[in-house]
Amino acid sequence: MSLSTAEPFSAGDIAPDGIDSGTSILLVGDDSDALESVFYRLVAAEEDERSVVLATDDGGRSVRRALDRQVRGARSRSSVLAATGATGEGVEPISDLADLTKLGMSYSMLLSESQQETARFRSGIFLCSSICEAVDDVRSVYRLLNSNFLSELRRGEGIGVCALDTSSDIGASVQSVVAGMKTSFGVCIEVEATGRREATLTVSGLAGVDETLTVSI
Repeated sequence: MSLSTAEPFSAGDIAPDGIDSGTSILLVGDDSDALESVFYRLVAAEEDERSVVLATDDGGRSVRRALDRQVRGARSRSSVLAATGATGEGVEPISDLADLTKLGMSYSMLLSESQQETARFRSGIFLCSSICEAVDDVRSVYRLLNSNFLSELRRGEGIGVCALDTSSDIGASVQSVVAGMKTSFGVCIEVEATGRREATLTVSGLAGVDETLTVSI
């Protein structure tokens, strides 16, 4: 958890008191729809903020619409690095998901450009499990996260959310990967779909938030 004195980032019913700048969140679960709903709720930018999203499975336009459904106008305050779909305003392509060096550089550049417009940002990867599937060695994903995604949080005024679908076949023990990633993230939120439009969140590391809470999705 960051000790930043900057204004907390709003998070609705997930964290009524907000989330401190510098906070890194590992979001895990085996229901991609529930994960997606919670992910976009956390990364959709309010006014005077920007969202920077690395999207592995959805197109950039789809990502921007999802952000706008959570916070009106968030699509116009977003930058997306997308592996599929058309490119255009606010959307840059990922040519090779397995090229983590280029992926990390592209992400850092996009975030740097975003911070030229406003200092506050919400960054996110959806889904990190797809990156794990694309590479030969999952350990290289840890390096990407620590060298680019997490390091940007230490330098800037933002929060970061990394979503991982535990039902994915990543060629390694998903639980071992989650355990390894937890050591680098300050907060872990486990998402379990418990109804058609409801999910239970098991939260660890986030001050002022109940360990278990139910949210609409």
